[in-house]
Amino acid sequence: MRDDFPDLARRALRDAGYSTKAAAREMHYDPAYLSRVLNGKQRPSENLAHALDSLVGAGGALAGTLLSDDDRKRVARSAENPSRLDAGTVDALAGVLAAYRRLDDSVQPRTIIPATTAQMREVTRLLRAARGRHRDRLADVASEWVQFAGWLSAQVCAFGEGLRLLDEAVELADETGNGTLAAQALNFKGYIARQQGRPRGIARWFGAAATTPGAHPAQRIGDYLQAAGGLAEMGEAGAALRLVEDAEKLMDAAAGLPPPETAYWLTPDFNRMNMGICTLALGRYSEAADHLRAGLAGLPAELRDAPWTWEHKAALRRAVAAA
Repeated sequence: MRDDFPDLARRALRDAGYSTKAAAREMHYDPAYLSRVLNGKQRPSENLAHALDSLVGAGGALAGTLLSDDDRKRVARSAENPSRLDAGTVDALAGVLAAYRRLDDSVQPRTIIPATTAQMREVTRLLRAARGRHRDRLADVASEWVQFAGWLSAQVCAFGEGLRLLDEAVELADETGNGTLAAQALNFKGYIARQQGRPRGIARWFGAAATTPGAHPAQRIGDYLQAAGGLAEMGEAGAALRLVEDAEKLMDAAAGLPPPETAYWLTPDFNRMNMGICTLALGRYSEAADHLRAGLAGLPAELRDAPWTWEHKAALRRAVAAA
């Protein structure tokens, strides 16, 4: 697996407004050493990785993208002999992916797209040659990598590439019958339709996500609400309200369940924001503002300024202005 820590760290420092010299001075490190790390000529110490992470406010996600020496060797062995893929390799790849997803909560999407795309290609290349009892789990990890790359493309309005990747992610999820991952990829297609202002696409893709076999109840709640928003924009208020009722019926079932690991953000507060998007489309502006305000306030502190919250903050401003 590629070591993209230098690229990620360099881009994150740039976005945070630090030159190499300024970052070294702030962290009390030798600028020459930091320069070698950022240019991929020297592997960072664990202390430096965490210092960089703290400097850019990544909450541990940047440091988490760096594989340990043992994991690097394990992944390299699997890459050389995919027929002997082991559980440790899959664990290492999944761990790095989890760090990338958390990094998306604190840095600009463009910062991590190049590294994400490169890592995705490495994992899917390994999957094509992999054999044995760990292959299905690797297929799930690959599906999530591809889905994540599609999500990042959607965030920077590269919609064609995003849709292509999300279709590929659905196919990979279907290989192993992973309804959670398939539903999330379809959800992201609904997100793209909303960014494009296509209410029929909103209703179609969120509706498909909500009815995907194996989808988590928390996913289905959010998907029903967002599909309802699409129907409301089409003037189908009655049909929209029926989907809201479907979502509300699932809330008790979801209340005692943690969100899926691959969609850790799907908390009740997050779905308050989905309810806000829905009620805004229904023209219930005060209600929408209340849901959006409560949902945003209920997010963990490390998520409140995530780039993906901007859509909800803009919706709150529209709701307040129209109320």
